[in-house]
Amino acid sequence: MKFLCDVHISYKLVRFLKAQDIEVLHVNELPDKWHTKDNMICQLADQEGFTVITKDIDFKNSHFLKNTPARLIRVALGNISNQVLIDIFIENLPLFKSNFAEEICFIEILATHINIVKP
Repeated sequence: MKFLCDVHISYKLVRFLKAQDIEVLHVNELPDKWHTKDNMICQLADQEGFTVITKDIDFKNSHFLKNTPARLIRVALGNISNQVLIDIFIENLPLFKSNFAEEICFIEILATHINIVKP
């Protein structure tokens, strides 16, 4: 499993995932950093097998309308602490791993539950 974190995803989550021996790339590590266009993030993710982690609803729309990025986690929790987000990943990492074995999958982390959509 490989993750590509969008600009509003904390480096603390990136470091946590790397500590779990997961390949992770933050958009600020790309040549255009935070100026990287969403379509370029999607293209990179799909070509290199990354799952995009984002808070941006535009990626959700793109996933369902254009099938890109193919694998997406959308964090729809508003302003939460980095530790709360890390705790969610600690608790749900096996769930994420099992679902992202699929070529196409969307997971949305909501306040009340985690929504999983696969074709």
